[in-house]
Amino acid sequence: MTPMINKAAIEDRCREIREVYLADARPWVVGYSGGKDSTCVLQLVWTALSSLPPDQRTKPVYVISSDTLVETPVIVRYIDVTLARIEKTARDQGLPFRSQKVTPTVEKSFWVNLIGKGYPAPSRRFRWCTERLKIEPADAFIKSKVAEFGEVVMVLGVRSSESATRAQVMSLHRLAGSVLSRHSSLLNAFVYGPIEAFSTDDVWSYLLQNASPWGNDNRDLVAMYRNAQGECPVVVDKTTPSCGNSRFGCWVCTVVERDRSMENMIDSGEDWLEPLLEFRDMLSETQDPQKKKIYREFRRRGGHVSFIGDSDQPVPGPYKMDFCKLLLERLLDTQVRVQKNAPPGEDSLLIHDAELHEIRRIWRSERGDWADSVPSIVRKALGRDLNWVVEDSVSLGAEDARLLDEVCSARQVPTELVVRLLDIEKAAHGLKRRHAVHTRIEDVFRQEWRDLDAIVAERMAAKGSSRADAEAAIVGQVELDIESGEVS
Repeated sequence: MTPMINKAAIEDRCREIREVYLADARPWVVGYSGGKDSTCVLQLVWTALSSLPPDQRTKPVYVISSDTLVETPVIVRYIDVTLARIEKTARDQGLPFRSQKVTPTVEKSFWVNLIGKGYPAPSRRFRWCTERLKIEPADAFIKSKVAEFGEVVMVLGVRSSESATRAQVMSLHRLAGSVLSRHSSLLNAFVYGPIEAFSTDDVWSYLLQNASPWGNDNRDLVAMYRNAQGECPVVVDKTTPSCGNSRFGCWVCTVVERDRSMENMIDSGEDWLEPLLEFRDMLSETQDPQKKKIYREFRRRGGHVSFIGDSDQPVPGPYKMDFCKLLLERLLDTQVRVQKNAPPGEDSLLIHDAELHEIRRIWRSERGDWADSVPSIVRKALGRDLNWVVEDSVSLGAEDARLLDEVCSARQVPTELVVRLLDIEKAAHGLKRRHAVHTRIEDVFRQEWRDLDAIVAERMAAKGSSRADAEAAIVGQVELDIESGEVS
């Protein structure tokens, strides 16, 4: 077993940190998740730089934390309080630390993708959330600093014993004669891992023997781990390990079968989180292979139909529109229940107004929601209206949709096809140049508009025809062989 780190080893770490900091003018970006490893790194860097003379502490150190906007509220509060303390204490002590929370853009947010576009709940095979919610916001911040300073150094709490893949990547990109590595995907960004050789015992030993310099109590971190059993790291590339079975992070995470973190928090007295667990478990249920056809379209988002291997089972597409409406209703109801019982000071807002506006736009412009469902769903759940954008006179409503459905049904024409064509015309209304309209119409007609039974029947017929052709070819070849005398 690796011996726990001692005072001399800590001083060696601090000495190296100071040397790396003073070696050039590149600013530092410290990834802070609120967990043990990132806290250990930040505390070491803080301690090391505090011993430098003020005239040498000129290079900025940005402390960034990724907020996916679906983090567990308890963790959100902890990180918000910590970032505020870091900012204030650094200012009071004349240290170069600046805290910054990074978040996904509205169009990339979890709810806009899940409820607006119908993306299915994330799974191990389709974990679409990590890049949109974590990697891209962190990368955007790093790129902004690269644009400002030319180069940056990322300081991360990666440890060899915790992430062998990440350690291997750092080793492959290691600069000769340096403790820095090139970032695996970002140009002009370098990575420094001060605790790369630390064990888990080393991390906890350091945190419990050295007080937090910005005023936190590290015993609270121990208690949070005991309740949540783990952490989600700050993710800056695809080699960073996923949260796994034991973590705290996004309360909607369905990559794991059970959210033991949330269960443990509730068992520890955080009863007000129960509605979140119920909603998360409902999302997880939609991943049951036997139930996917209940919740999801058989067409993909691009309008085509794909099949699983050589079978007649279509690859499930996005959530059905009716189910997306149900999800929004349930989410807002969950928010109301959580806000009613949340302790004072807890951030219990689950979905932001900007996301509701974007979901409404997507439903109206891409999913044929002529009934304009979002405002009525919000009004019913929250008892208030947002500052909704009122569309012009060419907009169509619920009564128009009902009449169109009747006409299309009578003529056996897919209503959704006509809706899409009318939406194209509506979007081009009033434009002087309409050269792109025909292209968009052609794209719509290239999509699959038949029902699933017709598509499967055609597929089975094609497979039967192919089999018959193959058998006929074999028989024909045998007959030729007989005629030629090759077969007696």
